[in-house]
Amino acid sequence: MDINYELYKVFYHVAATLSFSEASKQLFISQSAVSQSIKVLEKKLNQTLFIRSTKKVQLTPEGEILLKHIEPAINLIQKGENQLLEANTLNGGQLRIGASDTICRYYLIPYLGQFHKQYPNVHIKVTNQTSIECARLLENGQVDFIITNYPNSGLSNAQNIRVINEFRDVFVANRQYFPLEGQKVSLEKLQTYPILMLDRKSTTSEFLHHIFQKHQLDLVPEIEISSNDLLIDLARIGLGIAFVPDFCIPADDKDLFIVDLTENLPDRQMVVAYNENLPVSQASRHFMSIL
Repeated sequence: MDINYELYKVFYHVAATLSFSEASKQLFISQSAVSQSIKVLEKKLNQTLFIRSTKKVQLTPEGEILLKHIEPAINLIQKGENQLLEANTLNGGQLRIGASDTICRYYLIPYLGQFHKQYPNVHIKVTNQTSIECARLLENGQVDFIITNYPNSGLSNAQNIRVINEFRDVFVANRQYFPLEGQKVSLEKLQTYPILMLDRKSTTSEFLHHIFQKHQLDLVPEIEISSNDLLIDLARIGLGIAFVPDFCIPADDKDLFIVDLTENLPDRQMVVAYNENLPVSQASRHFMSIL
């Protein structure tokens, strides 16, 4: 089917913003030109791609399907353009990284500082999502590489994965509210207490649910949220026992203690992952090499 790339480009911007006017601003063309391009594309595909109303624009199911294929293609083209502009130097260009908030705060910041000091002209863009969502960003070509907890169900065989760090997950509690310090506590006993943990969209949640299932136990969290720092704060005021990576716990915390488990939980890894089927910029290669 012979369809001009510009039509797909217009479609992508409208689909991404769900606004004809915003798409026209991003593309530097008139709103009527955007509207006409979408009409031409719909006619060529013989499909309605958008539901238009006076208040909002929505994708049709057919539009959703097309976007899933167009988005990675557009991102790949933009990545190629950026690499050509970069001209194989570290005097410009862009570095696009995907990482969770926890990894950014407790691991990534020193490396970002080191890289920026060496190459101040490289624009660094960090996208914060859960580790599972970061895998989706990598799959769609929206980032050059990701730093994620592992195992990660979102990673595919097409991605090159390299371990850069190891850590342990622990249960922490306020010693005043939970007098368990100095005791061996089994997972079975632990499940009788209010458990605070990350929500189900995280690799940490996947990991802990798998551990409980392995021991034929049901895990029913009291609270599920998206921030390890907030979990620690809630544990500190005695709302429950929080499950967090050990590197998040302040070394001088006087209120919290680590629960001594009967079972040994396996270590987890922190990995850097990139799509080995796509070109990797010099900036990305250099940043990954310093991790």
